[in-house]
Amino acid sequence: MNQTQLAKLLGMSQTGYSKYETGENDIPTAILVQLARLHGTSVDYLLDLTDQRAPYPRKK
Repeated sequence: MNQTQLAKLLGMSQTGYSKYETGENDIPTAILVQLARLHGTSVDYLLDLTDQRAPYPRKK
């Protein structure tokens, strides 16, 4: 998936998403959660806080 497609799924511009990838802008928590769900992983994995790619069990 390219930046334009991902940005569209997140409801934002490609330029805005690109700034997250380059570190120019911090990623809001809500976007991190959306990305983790989209990729089937955890926010900790996206932030390189764990090597465990599998998502945590969901709340009931």
